[in-house]
Amino acid sequence: MQLVVGRIGRAHGIRGDVSVEVRTDEPELRLGPGAVLLTDPASTGPLTVESGRVHSGRLLLRFAGVKDRNAAEALRGTLLISEVDPDERPEDPEEYYDHQLIGLDVVLLDGTLVGELTEVVHLPYQDLLTVKKSDGTEVLVPFVSQIVPTIDLENQRAVITPPAGLIDLEQAEVARSASAEADAADEEDSE
Repeated sequence: MQLVVGRIGRAHGIRGDVSVEVRTDEPELRLGPGAVLLTDPASTGPLTVESGRVHSGRLLLRFAGVKDRNAAEALRGTLLISEVDPDERPEDPEEYYDHQLIGLDVVLLDGTLVGELTEVVHLPYQDLLTVKKSDGTEVLVPFVSQIVPTIDLENQRAVITPPAGLIDLEQAEVARSASAEADAADEEDSE
């Protein structure tokens, strides 16, 4: 099974180093020296990690055969893909690979079916679960423990406790600012 583990960013320096946007919770395993990575587009790879280091909070990698800034810059935007055994599981029991989650039934605490989990969207600050509801519409559910308290791989389901309006817009609560509240009170007083 193939997992996207990073995306190559800007070149760093003149010796072929590149910054990498890490997309794995196990960078030392997936992006360590000696790791051979497939790429998207495939024409740029495979790439073998020669060395890596962290600089100003960013992971910098150097790949075998990439010796200068021009060669490094040519890799910009390339996705790094690791070949993983499909039966492999993350070390932390609270972590999941995307392929483990895709296809799970999404249910409320009372067991009511919401839909099917079709995609995991990775954003810089939070992951979102794309849920296709039975009516064909999609909803994005923040993948945080307060809203998704249980992932039950054995029973192939994700239990969610969504806030009002997340799944059913008709249940949404309209928030008003303090000035809007005051204006509404003034209107009631003038009647």
